[in-house]
Amino acid sequence: MPSDPPKPPISNATHGLVGTLKPCTIPSINSTHPNQKAWNAESYTFLDEDCPQTANPTLWQQSHLTSINGLFEVTAGVYQIRGFDVANMTIIEGDTGILVVDPLTSTETAAEALSLYRSVRGERPVSALLYTHSSIDHFGGVQGVLPPEEGVKYNIPIIAPEGFMEAVTNENNFVGNAMARRTMFVYGSSLARDAGGTVGCGIGSSVSTGCSSLIPPNILVKHNEEERVVDGVRIVFQLVKGDGVASEMNCYFSVQRALYFSECLVQGLHAVSSLRGGTAVDVKGWSRVLDEALVLFGEEAEVLCLGHTWPVWGTEEIELVVASQRDLYAYLHDQTVRLMNRGMNGVEIAEVLDLPVGLQDTWHAQGFYGSVSQNVKGIYQRYMGWFDGDAARLWEHPPAENAKRYVFAMGGIDKVIDKAEHFVHEGDLRFAATLLGHAVSADPMHAEAKEFLAGVYTSLGFGAENATWRNYYLSAAQDLGRIPGLQTKTLGSGMKMGQSVDQWFDLLAIRLNGPKAGTECFAIDVHVIDEQRWWRINLSNGALTYRSALAQDGFSGVSGLTLILQKKELFAVLGGVWLQHAQSGDLGLLEKLLSLIED
Repeated sequence: MPSDPPKPPISNATHGLVGTLKPCTIPSINSTHPNQKAWNAESYTFLDEDCPQTANPTLWQQSHLTSINGLFEVTAGVYQIRGFDVANMTIIEGDTGILVVDPLTSTETAAEALSLYRSVRGERPVSALLYTHSSIDHFGGVQGVLPPEEGVKYNIPIIAPEGFMEAVTNENNFVGNAMARRTMFVYGSSLARDAGGTVGCGIGSSVSTGCSSLIPPNILVKHNEEERVVDGVRIVFQLVKGDGVASEMNCYFSVQRALYFSECLVQGLHAVSSLRGGTAVDVKGWSRVLDEALVLFGEEAEVLCLGHTWPVWGTEEIELVVASQRDLYAYLHDQTVRLMNRGMNGVEIAEVLDLPVGLQDTWHAQGFYGSVSQNVKGIYQRYMGWFDGDAARLWEHPPAENAKRYVFAMGGIDKVIDKAEHFVHEGDLRFAATLLGHAVSADPMHAEAKEFLAGVYTSLGFGAENATWRNYYLSAAQDLGRIPGLQTKTLGSGMKMGQSVDQWFDLLAIRLNGPKAGTECFAIDVHVIDEQRWWRINLSNGALTYRSALAQDGFSGVSGLTLILQKKELFAVLGGVWLQHAQSGDLGLLEKLLSLIED
């Protein structure tokens, strides 16, 4: 941390505020509970008070700034709705309507955001949609601003970067179940919203909990510096290449002199490697993209809008912020790799690597969402994988078995607790958590160890500058005191209907219980009428694979079952809903396949 904490940019976070909902609460349209909210900004008003002892002062200030909600006029013809979700929705006014950029996570919040804009600027129709990133907070609310039938009727352009639909599947479906519990810990979903609970997630208050959807894009940006004029608005697109998972682009609205960054720059250090999981970002690529943006747009842009947090105004200030963020990510990457090549592993590098003073002194380089520690480890993992090079850790026992052996070696669980107390008194909460983690893993029902560990986690959470670390520690502490019964957020059927048949079969493949299916061997042919294409699903050796062809005779051999149906009917059938449709062969094969698919 810098010797003198940087000053928060309060004026930028409030600049241009036109108005907001009063109260800023948005009901959930599909909840079985009448009082369930998709969004409740009022629950963060406690952040208006002075920082208590239970929170890091810098994080408290950041959380207060990200909780400011409403419609903001950024510059002439450019508006943002902030504080209605974890991300921002941006509106560019065109000749006949509006271009909506990144329509939030939920249909409810996006609809209210659009309604707020129209209450000030009038009933302007949506003339185009832009998805700038494949994470759900950039597209999930789309049906709240554009009903699908309206988009088709008026041929509304829906623009996204190349690879968007494939990335959506990777991000939100392939490992969704594995990420679900971690995601709830990262965002503090089960914590109270108060000074002893969650204070936000660092780049926003929280993720909305309404219904998510997807209308597939009909225009893909395939080339860097590609230009389009949409409803009279000239847009230059900058593709953010390199991370191998996400699909992302930045946009420059040249007439408005407004530059828009999707994810590669926020008011804080971004997460190169998220605690919820996922592939580490190509942080060197981010640095290059930021430098390229300076070359392409730096001398022209007068305002920089962001997908998260508040804008930056003034050409000189934009150049300064973008350049320092470029240097921030380049420094993290290059110094991690330098120390890696000197034989250090990720944990060791994270312990010694500090940012230079010039970056420590800037608010937008503070670790509110990402942190130097976790980002360094993510960079290391991206290059070197899970193994840190120490042979002692090549073939370790699973955590619970390791814990039992550690507890035995230390003379029993009471001795472990005694040692943990010593390290707490010494101020080493980190090692106390390690010891108590072994104790609880060895004996999950040991009340004293669980209570002690919960207290240590709570102290670590209260001291954290990083919002996601705070949420994770406090969620883990809460989890030690009860049986988890958390309701996970699932993606709506509208989103899945928007995916391709190939993506459905990819999803089935990773949900197949391979060991249980190991002795099965059969094939099913599927003709999707409105796609004018055939698919053959093969199940053998516990693996589900598929091929596609224009006609059934494009497959060799004979299948055990043939289905002929519309795409929407296939969606229902794969969901376990029986429909009357043309079929021949053994229908029991379909039932058998679905019985092998896990939720």
